[in-house]
Amino acid sequence: MTQTESFFKPQITFDEFAKVDLRIATITQAEPHPNADRLLRLQLDDGSGEPRQICAGIKGYYDPEQLVGRQIVIVANLAPRKIRGEESRGMLLAASDAPKGENAERKVVLLTPMSAIDPGSTVS
Repeated sequence: MTQTESFFKPQITFDEFAKVDLRIATITQAEPHPNADRLLRLQLDDGSGEPRQICAGIKGYYDPEQLVGRQIVIVANLAPRKIRGEESRGMLLAASDAPKGENAERKVVLLTPMSAIDPGSTVS
């Protein structure tokens, strides 16, 4: 298997993709995760009226203070899970130029809207 082949995931149907709820969220707080070296704990305004927390493995690429106020794309309907003792209710979307775990230097870029839009807006 080539590096390019290992970088792509298996094909899914449109119906499977349609189950994913992509939304815009605004980062209201960002701080290092208390129990993990590579994670940030983010508090989000997702337009629901309730705060949402996610944990993201972007600590080596972004400083917490530069994230506050930025809008990101999240998977809003991902089942909650505990990550090193902290609940994460969703996942942010980011692009990377190399697979995780490779020894090469890796660039990670958050997916963001081109202009401001209300938190909770759907991505399609």
